[in-house]
Amino acid sequence: MDININKIPTIIIVDDHLIFRQGLKSIISIENIAQVIGEASNGIEFLQLLEYITPDIVLMDIDMPHMNGLDATEKAIEIMPTLRIIAFSMFSDEEYYYKMIDRGVKGFILKSCGINELENAIQTVMKGENYFSNELLRKIINNYGRSTDIKPAKYDKLTNRETEVLQLICEGFNTEEIATKLAISPLTIKSHKSNLLVKTISKNTPALILFAIKNKIVDV
Repeated sequence: MDININKIPTIIIVDDHLIFRQGLKSIISIENIAQVIGEASNGIEFLQLLEYITPDIVLMDIDMPHMNGLDATEKAIEIMPTLRIIAFSMFSDEEYYYKMIDRGVKGFILKSCGINELENAIQTVMKGENYFSNELLRKIINNYGRSTDIKPAKYDKLTNRETEVLQLICEGFNTEEIATKLAISPLTIKSHKSNLLVKTISKNTPALILFAIKNKIVDV
């Protein structure tokens, strides 16, 4: 799915609470962040929408009746592998983070986030990057920090530059920002990212971030 980042993205909102969908749609429209082209109250309705609507981005709730966000994401990615899905999360959804990442979501934001963070998440994902709420990351860091039964995973040794890039990824910087900070080209940063994914056996950037935090590779 080719996406022109200069156009207003089209979005489907998937959430089982009507008032939440209506409120979110209103805010998105008023702020001209995106164009909402569809709504669904569960995963089944969402998959039916995909039969005749092709959105740029999907804002996906995790906990829904009939078909939850986990199953809906898995089936949607099978149908449309390039589909960009951002998961709406509650703090209590932490057990699903790895599962949603494994299914191919491009980002996580809290339902309690502000409009600026929502816009930032949408724009970041539209650029082909991944987005992970800093508040969620802090919670994961705190939980891992308290845990004493986590065994470090084995992974190929990282170079100093790879560790430096990984640190900035975990701090929320995108490819262009990291390239500017390190005074190297974005293509070189993308190459480092690819190497990091291979060395840590991570499927995507969110998985890489969680791997780095869990194994205390970075200081965040």
